[in-house]
Amino acid sequence: MTKVDLIAKVAAEADLTKKDAEKAVAAVLGGITEALKAGDKVALVGFGTFETTKRSARVCRNPRTGESIKVPATVAPVFKAGKGLKDAVAK
Repeated sequence: MTKVDLIAKVAAEADLTKKDAEKAVAAVLGGITEALKAGDKVALVGFGTFETTKRSARVCRNPRTGESIKVPATVAPVFKAGKGLKDAVAK
């Protein structure tokens, strides 16, 4: 499912125009993004939790050349599925 498909589904389910559904989807995704940027955790009960994790700096190896490459520390987003989502997908 793409973002366009999601917007169409929201429009149909919530009886909204596609333009209003697009605004709603953009607002939800924007809110999650802003919370993660601020270092907050976003918990949607029954769906899952969005949070960030810190990855430390490390040294990797280029598989073609064998050369060592330093990878800097970074912060990455992580999603953990909730029980309701796991149960829905398992069926």
